[in-house]
Amino acid sequence: MILNFKKFSGINYKTELMSGLTVALALIPEAVAFAFIAQVSPLTGLYAAFFVCLITSLFGGRPAMISGATGALAVVMVALVVSHGPQYLFASIILMGILQVIFGLLKLGKFIRLVPAPVVYGFVNGLAIVIFMAQIPQFKDQGAWLPNNQLLIMLALCALTMAIMYIMPKITTKFPAPLASILIVSAVVISFEIDTKTVGDMASIKGGLPIFHIPEVPFSLETLKVIFPYSLLFDHGRGWSN
Repeated sequence: MILNFKKFSGINYKTELMSGLTVALALIPEAVAFAFIAQVSPLTGLYAAFFVCLITSLFGGRPAMISGATGALAVVMVALVVSHGPQYLFASIILMGILQVIFGLLKLGKFIRLVPAPVVYGFVNGLAIVIFMAQIPQFKDQGAWLPNNQLLIMLALCALTMAIMYIMPKITTKFPAPLASILIVSAVVISFEIDTKTVGDMASIKGGLPIFHIPEVPFSLETLKVIFPYSLLFDHGRGWSN
């Protein structure tokens, strides 16, 4: 097999590297937070985020396309996990992928243009609310708000992060503002040894590579009746989130 290196000549590797770092650093706490919402282990959320990003980057159909943990799916997943368990969730995700392939072959994505703009804005705003609510527990300890000094520190760090993301693009666009905020705030916390919550405090994320296995669910019509509606909802939410 002969590689065509000409197709790599127009790639801005600096931009690609910074984009990858930004997504990777931001995705870890997001995946863990959404895993809690979906009532699955944080390690499961990290596995899912990694493979979704990898598959999208290798086989994605348009430039600058990324994918990852989605709050729109997490709020739906929790109902299935609570009622039937995580194995049914894994089965529904496999069916979701099959449906996406079918929708792609039939070119059904063009019908998204028929959705009115207010509906799209409402969906995105709802997703923002879900993401915001997922962060609220980080300001609490066993259901109660953190002590005043710790709460003020957390709020100050959040304010610093938002300020950097707002001001950075006005100074320069050569460095991603989200990545700058992550690096600067992390440096401040480490340098001044500020006692804050970390991803490791939320749950253990230690583990090896995932082991391939077929979901342990009955292969029956009853199982299909359970997972099919959820798979359709997952396809709907994933398509809009991307």
